[in-house]
Parts: sequence; structure tokens; C-alpha cells
Amino acid sequence: MTHLEPGSVAPDFTLLDQDERPVSLSDFRGRRVILYFYPAAMTPGCTTQACDFRDSMGSLQGAGYTVLGISRDEPAKLREFRENDAITFPLLSDPDHAVHEAYGAWGEKQNYGKTITGVLRSTFVLDEDGVLVEALYNVKATGHVARLRKTLGVDAA
Repeated sequence: MTHLEPGSVAPDFTLLDQDERPVSLSDFRGRRVILYFYPAAMTPGCTTQACDFRDSMGSLQGAGYTVLGISRDEPAKLREFRENDAITFPLLSDPDHAVHEAYGAWGEKQNYGKTITGVLRSTFVLDEDGVLVEALYNVKATGHVARLRKTLGVDAA
């Protein structure tokens, strides 16, 4: 598995969002993007992380960031997640984990003492030209958004 490094160009992609509309990373050129990969919609850690991003949208958008979440979930499940937790940013479906792999967010990890292959909770920050500013792997769901805001110099809303 290859990890991306700051300074490299983020791999482009087109995925379906929660409403089954295609969304391409290139659509966001000219804007700063926070792209995060999470294991599964409507699980405790992923809900905590998504709600933290939701609750930070005012300050993140105020600082010029767009947030995109990516999981292996199908659009129907992402739609349910959005509705259940009032998620206010696009959730993208990558069921074959090809985009996860392109970003190094898929691979071996420890889960309850066992080695499994799956989603590596990861966050990437892109500048207006689609170049990686941050590439954060194996982040924790709880407190991650607060740490990310601090790293980016974004005050709480």
C-alpha cells in the first residue's frame, strides 16, 4: 500500500453521492477540500466523526474548505445516514474501494487484536489546485475534527 505525501497531486475520481449524482474531485478545483475516508455509515465512530464535521461546517466553510466524506456504503445507505444525522456535506460511495486504494486508505489494520483488510480512517486536505497539503492516516474518529481545525488554523464556529 502506498501512502500519499503532501505536495503530490490528489488522484482525481468520480463517485456517486447520497442522491446518486456523480461528483468529481475536479469539480472542486479553485476551492480547498477536506476529503475523509471512513469505514461505515451509521456506526458509532463514523457517526461521531461525521457529526463533528457537520458541527464544524460554519468555521470550515468560512475558512474556504469544502468537506467530502467517502465510504464503501451504497448511496441509499448514505442517504439514510445524511437524513438520520442531518449531515450537511456530500457523502460519496466507493463500493469497490478503488478510490480508497488510490489514496492509500485501504489496507491491513488491527481490529480487536486481529489483522484484517479494510478502510484506514484517513483525511486529506487539498489546496485550490488539488495538491495535498495534509495526508493523515489511521486517525481516530473522536477529536479528529478539532485537531484538524487546529492544524489548519481554523477557529471553532
